[in-house]
Amino acid sequence: MQQKYIFTLPMKVRDYEVDAEGIVNNAIYLHYFEHTRHEFCEHAGMSFAQMHAQGIDPVLNRVEIDYRTPLHLGERFLSCLNLTRKGARFIFIQDIYNADGQLVVSGKVSCVSTLNGRLTRGDELAGFFKAYL
Repeated sequence: MQQKYIFTLPMKVRDYEVDAEGIVNNAIYLHYFEHTRHEFCEHAGMSFAQMHAQGIDPVLNRVEIDYRTPLHLGERFLSCLNLTRKGARFIFIQDIYNADGQLVVSGKVSCVSTLNGRLTRGDELAGFFKAYL
């Protein structure tokens, strides 16, 4: 890993996440990214369930992902996250590294916030994330 991250989460590839070739299916990396964002939100002080109970719902509006090298069954890896804000959008820069420190995938996930079903400028989320922005 060459860069510093505001949040990291160790994980392990589970048997149902691999395809017939024995490697992690490409769509599973999106699950890894999502799980990492959810864990980060809890770490920042507000779970998705708590946000939803307050009428706040972060909604994805764009995902970009670059695949570098595959993960395999049972392999341990580190899911890493950084966060920036651009207007109403919160942009999660997410990378996954294998146990050897090799970059597996890199992604850029953008989300916006709704409050009681209406799109907002994201100020309610910015409050939760202020220590990380």
